Amino acid sequence: MLKGIYKNLLTEIGENPEREGLVKTPERMEKSMRFLTSGYRMDPSHVVRDALFTEDCDDMVIVKDIDLFSLCEHHMLPFYGKAHVAYLPDGKVLGLSKIPRLLEVYARRLQVQERLTNQVANALMEILQPKGVAVVIEALHLCMAMRGVEKQNSVTITSAMLGTFKSDSRTRQEFLALIGK
Repeated sequence: MLKGIYKNLLTEIGENPEREGLVKTPERMEKSMRFLTSGYRMDPSHVVRDALFTEDCDDMVIVKDIDLFSLCEHHMLPFYGKAHVAYLPDGKVLGLSKIPRLLEVYARRLQVQERLTNQVANALMEILQPKGVAVVIEALHLCMAMRGVEKQNSVTITSAMLGTFKSDSRTRQEFLALIGK
């Protein structure tokens, strides 16, 4: 179904979908869109289910500089950047690779950066039940760079601080120092 929509889209913008370079474009666009929005078909708790481990650890765990790519829900143009995620364990730790996977669940949906930041933080809080969670995302939005205000080097930074990261300024400052902010 998407293939037909994309073929019509090419016609609507003034292209010939039968032109050699465009014949397979509707099929490629459909595959691309299904991949870029695959987060709708993922369950966050399923992504992390076998990677929760009981551990006597209460020191901060940080995974920083996680590459992220998402689509702005307002213009369906990409935004991309880095995410920095931390938590303070309370008897359980999460396999480290699951943090980027959890981010992908939400990034592979039509998004706004503010919601994405909060969704990752809230999911970790719910799944791990740690003492606190912190998420900072820095991203470049092509909807700002390619159109509109056309500011190519503007970086948007969002943060979500939950639990101890919100209530204890020393914990928050330690996290921000460790990620270089």
